[in-house]
Amino acid sequence: MAVDAWLWTLGFLVGPVWVHSLGLPCILQSRSISGSLYKEGDVIIGGLFPVHIEAPEPDHTFTQRVSTAHCQSIELRSYRWLQTMIFTVEEINRDPILLPNFTLGYLAADTCLSEGSTLSAALSLVTGREMVVSGEPCTKAPTVPVIIGDARSSASIVLADTLGVFGIPMVSYFASCACLSDRTRYPTFLRTVPSDAFQAKAIARLLRLMEWSWVGVVYGDDAYGKSGVQLLVQELEGSSVCIDYMEVIPKSHAQSKINRIVERIQSSTAQVVVTFAISPDTEVLLKEVVRQNVTDKQWIATEAWSTSSYYSAWSGLSLVGTLGFALQRVDIQSLGSYLTQLSPVEHLKEQLVRNVWEEVFGCRFEEETHSGPPRPQCTGLEKVEEQGDAYFDVMYNVYKAVYAIANAIQDMLDCQPGQGQLENGECPDINPIRPKELLQYLKAVKFTTPVGEPVHFDQNGDPTASYDIINWHIVSENKMEFVKVGQFDTARGPEEDFHLDLSKVVWGGGRGNKVPVSVCSESCPLGTRKAVQKGKPVCCYDCIPCAAGEISNTTDSTECTKCPERFWSNTDRTECVPMLVEFLSFQDDMGIILSVLSVAGAALTGTVLAAFFHHRDTPLVRANNSELSFLLLLSLKLCFLCALAFIGRPAPWSCMLRHTLFGISFVVCLACVLSKTVVVLVAFRATLPGSNLMRYFGPVQQRAGIFFCTLVQVGICVLWLALAPPLPSETAGGELGARVVLLCAVGSVVGFSLVLGYIGLLAAICFLLAFLARKLPDNFNEAKFITFSMLIFCAVWIAFVPAYVSSPGKYTVAVEVFAILASSYGLLLCIFAPKCYIILLRPERNTKKNMMAK
Repeated sequence: MAVDAWLWTLGFLVGPVWVHSLGLPCILQSRSISGSLYKEGDVIIGGLFPVHIEAPEPDHTFTQRVSTAHCQSIELRSYRWLQTMIFTVEEINRDPILLPNFTLGYLAADTCLSEGSTLSAALSLVTGREMVVSGEPCTKAPTVPVIIGDARSSASIVLADTLGVFGIPMVSYFASCACLSDRTRYPTFLRTVPSDAFQAKAIARLLRLMEWSWVGVVYGDDAYGKSGVQLLVQELEGSSVCIDYMEVIPKSHAQSKINRIVERIQSSTAQVVVTFAISPDTEVLLKEVVRQNVTDKQWIATEAWSTSSYYSAWSGLSLVGTLGFALQRVDIQSLGSYLTQLSPVEHLKEQLVRNVWEEVFGCRFEEETHSGPPRPQCTGLEKVEEQGDAYFDVMYNVYKAVYAIANAIQDMLDCQPGQGQLENGECPDINPIRPKELLQYLKAVKFTTPVGEPVHFDQNGDPTASYDIINWHIVSENKMEFVKVGQFDTARGPEEDFHLDLSKVVWGGGRGNKVPVSVCSESCPLGTRKAVQKGKPVCCYDCIPCAAGEISNTTDSTECTKCPERFWSNTDRTECVPMLVEFLSFQDDMGIILSVLSVAGAALTGTVLAAFFHHRDTPLVRANNSELSFLLLLSLKLCFLCALAFIGRPAPWSCMLRHTLFGISFVVCLACVLSKTVVVLVAFRATLPGSNLMRYFGPVQQRAGIFFCTLVQVGICVLWLALAPPLPSETAGGELGARVVLLCAVGSVVGFSLVLGYIGLLAAICFLLAFLARKLPDNFNEAKFITFSMLIFCAVWIAFVPAYVSSPGKYTVAVEVFAILASSYGLLLCIFAPKCYIILLRPERNTKKNMMAK
């Protein structure tokens, strides 16, 4: 509350007590009210209107009469509000149904748009117009039992705080601050204008509907601005809308600060600007916006200026496309013509009317007493400009306020004992009407206005909220038109309360029909997710591509969704597609090549076996232990063929078969090679005098050795298959991408390692013994060929281990098959190729004489 308002309150409360204690007559601190209009009636309705918008310096001595003579700057719009109150009172007085034989009067005062003058005018209303109340106690009931006003939320707070102590009801027509809905603090306050809580909700709905996630806010440094912005911020919490800046319009209207606010608006990437300020504050801001030629912003206006023809007259292109929320448009019958036919004749003695007339028409009623350009004489016949298609928004609120009071009085007059609004159903005493009793009836009043709208006050003293959404269209050069493009009406329910016809909207910034884009970051496309930028609001983010195996199929997704089992993300990360089932098959190029090599190796081994069998009686075949050679060739053929078991879709039987055949066949091969190597060594030792070693390495012992070596591997395989057999498994995701790889899991790593380790052990022993026997004197020493074969065998399987571990997917199987084939070909070619060369191509060397040459 302003300092002068507090001082007026103090004078009003303390002054009468001091006078009464001295036994003096009750002298009214506020004498006759200057700057007012009065009409006698059975009940006098008080009215407060900011006809002027610049107040004089406050008087802190309480000795001067309250005067608006020094107020400046006529607000014609507010004067029309005052005249609407007069029009409504006269209309009710002419009504034969509402308050018959009962006359309403009025006492309307100018508040000059300041808290101090508003409070002093209000105190003058409730304490009467006479200079002295002789013989009456200072506690006499006020002459005015109810006040309509004020227009400003801050002034209404002051009045409600002060007059609420005495239970004097106030019905405001334009004070929309949500703080005034607090019944605990303001029990006597009611209003016909919706609370800003609804307007904030409507603005938030608009921002979300248009997907404007990055906006600026400018508000006034008063209750209306602060409360409105606080409500808007609350409505936007948890939504996708962020506020880039919040600028306060100072009450001093310092030009440097106004310039800085406009520069901030221009520099911001937010294309949408929401305003929450009363008309004088907004005017200062918008004039600077026009001066700096800011034409690329989309303005969102509150009801304070959304239909101001004054602003549209000088705003040019800066405010074209403005979207605003205006109080619901209602055409009041005969009010338009009444306002255009106003005449000062009836109130010519009232200073307020004279001041308004002189300022509006630039004339004078009396002789000039001051310097300056001469003005013509006022005739009283001047005509106020027609409203045309004007919005009777606030006027309708004044209209409803007067009708609410009239209907409440009617309810008091019609009260039946036991059915009243007072305690125990008592009826009120209407001679005179007491403010506190009138308040009870005002809270409960329900009526329908002459224009057909039902009216009542809720438990907070608020009406239902209904706003027209207004769009500023430019129809000709420097001429603006207000077009209704939507509506927000809480009476329609949460699903249908907000409607906006986008086809009718002209957007700000010269965009025409193109909707402005006001975002901190562009929308994230499909296949990406939002990642909030550090230290910035949630509306500022980066778009991060979804990881492999995850998708986002909506724009501005906050997270990526993992694909279900056996599905994978496509390359755009927008949908999950079935994974490709992959295994080493006979249809793959690699599978075909390996199959051909396997069959070719088996066929070649069979050919060698056939050649050896055909020439089994030749010295070369007999000298190389034909029985071991045949067994070695059979096991090699089995090695080639077992490679085929590794190709194809894995199945439980195939997984166990492939590893069992692999382990046993190679052990048989190496056992045969080992036996051959030992025989060569023993054979040369047996040629020494006195040696009889050969009898210990005869065919029976060789067969036993091969059987024993094979039996060890069979035992390992049996234990492996019994405890943890190799079974089919699926590997998906990760580096494999959109593939499901079918493999034979080894089951037991220990079992698999023992099988390979045992094969490696036999190969190492063979290599060592063959290496020792490579230089033994013989025309055809088989040991050196075994050395080469074992060297290749060991090299292949040593290289196999890292290749097997690092190969992905089906290539793991391919590496294993390749190792089997490579080692098998190494054994076949190194051991049997030289023999086949002599048998088939150099038969002359296949003689006993040639064999025994060395």
